[in-house]
Amino acid sequence: MTGLIPGVHINLVSIILLSSSGYLLGFATPLSLAIFIISMSVTHSFLDSIPSIFLGAPDAAQALSVLPGHRMLLEGKGFEAVKLTVIGSMLCLILTIFFIPIMIPILPAIYEFIKPYIGWILVFVVTYMILKTRGLNNKIWSAFVFFFAGALGIVVLNFPNLDQPLFPMLSGMFGVSTLLLSLTAKVNVPIQVIEETIVISKLRMIKALIAAVFSGSLTGIFPGLGAAQAAIIAIQMVGNIGMHAFMILIGGINTVNFIFSLATLYAIEKARNGAVIVVMEILKDVNVWQLTVLLASVLIAGSIATFLALKIAKGFAKVITKLNYNYMCYSVIGLIFVMVGFFSGWWGLLILVISTGVGIIPAVVGVGRNNAMGCLMLPVILYFL
Repeated sequence: MTGLIPGVHINLVSIILLSSSGYLLGFATPLSLAIFIISMSVTHSFLDSIPSIFLGAPDAAQALSVLPGHRMLLEGKGFEAVKLTVIGSMLCLILTIFFIPIMIPILPAIYEFIKPYIGWILVFVVTYMILKTRGLNNKIWSAFVFFFAGALGIVVLNFPNLDQPLFPMLSGMFGVSTLLLSLTAKVNVPIQVIEETIVISKLRMIKALIAAVFSGSLTGIFPGLGAAQAAIIAIQMVGNIGMHAFMILIGGINTVNFIFSLATLYAIEKARNGAVIVVMEILKDVNVWQLTVLLASVLIAGSIATFLALKIAKGFAKVITKLNYNYMCYSVIGLIFVMVGFFSGWWGLLILVISTGVGIIPAVVGVGRNNAMGCLMLPVILYFL
């Protein structure tokens, strides 16, 4: 449910569980409650690509997937787009679990070594991202979009008493803006093709998986880094790997981001996302046995979520062509406004409108919309510097 409904995040459910833990621990052990949260979080990371691709309503981890995912949807390949993210999630899940025992002994040393330089590494990534844009005019617009979005991100993330600030900002910048552009272009969703076999270059897939595991693991080590920032780093690492490999990359990062946080919790006793913070509060201290059980539950939940995501995506692919696309866009935009109003209030609605305007600028001036990720990148850079 958290993966499929825009705005209902695992952190919200995890906090509710934590506040109810006094009652729940009356008939459940702390470890079983932790397994529930971990399984829910992993399942979320497999399913949240479905509303991002079919509805254009992303959360932070899937913001960049909206752009190629929406393009694939309009080519009749919406199911294929979801399947690629699920492939990325499952393969990266297996790779991450394999590498965790190797990484745990050296994680503290890596953390202390890289920590002083992470801000400058991100500055280099952003500078490279802007400079590689073709044409001086486009470079200027890319920098403008990045810093404009970054300024908005700084204001939003530091806004007092605002619940779930990322939801209105990212939904406007990458969700509502995409839907409005589709409406102005009078888009019609074609019949969706259910492809069981996807052909992709092995080299590109390997590059996508390696980049996803590497950049996704950084989010587990460093505070302030999330899946969206990891995606920017990974994209600069691999360059143009094609739309299929890109979707695998985005899906993989989302899952690695969460799983590696468990290794960080054990190795350096730091929690890097809301669900893992709740697990830390419930278990107090994570030992080797508990970590092993949690990683086993990750593997089982991920296996089930793979089949679940593909089944639901098939249903979406069949239903979406029977709907009036324009009406659906208006409905999703309306749903996003209602959810933002419910979770973030009037200020959230204002942020949603402003973010939508910022999200439209790159399409109008003809530069990459990944520059709008400055809304998260710039605050993180300032945090580390």
